Amino acid sequence: MSELFRTIIEHVSLYAIPVFLFLIPVLAFVKKVKIYEEFVEGAKEGFQVAVRIIPYLVAILVAIGMFRASGAMDVFVSILSPFTDWIGFPAEVLPAAFMRPLSGSGTLGIVTELMTTHGTDSFIGRFASTIYGSTETTFYVLAVYFGAVNIKKIRHAVPSGLIADIAGIGAALFICRIVFG
Repeated sequence: MSELFRTIIEHVSLYAIPVFLFLIPVLAFVKKVKIYEEFVEGAKEGFQVAVRIIPYLVAILVAIGMFRASGAMDVFVSILSPFTDWIGFPAEVLPAAFMRPLSGSGTLGIVTELMTTHGTDSFIGRFASTIYGSTETTFYVLAVYFGAVNIKKIRHAVPSGLIADIAGIGAALFICRIVFG
């Protein structure tokens, strides 16, 4: 069963991006969408949004720097590692899981360090990479999106985003245990 699952995953991962790169222009041609003009218009809008969200980005980057420099991540890892060890979650990957909702580049640094230390084909390297790909930079995205449209009251967005991140981490652990065992 796990070998069949691994084969399916390998085929999907091999062909997914080339299929999308082929299908998008074909569908645009069929629907008579002017691809270049739409791209340029989107780039203009993207630049305007980027200018509006700079204060929000600065705020979130300062908060991330403070979180990392304060040692709070080390405290969280030491508190949770007995539980994560019990469920088969390597404690080495906990910093990547904690950093992911805050910063993509911070998480990439942690994942790169894990791969340098443990190897890219190790369970830890593959698990950290899967977490990186199956979760989102929740706080960064909320700062950017809500800041772009000047929304101040975010209601359930943070809990929903964090629940989705936890689900992504749980799914990553489940899938990696099956595929990379």
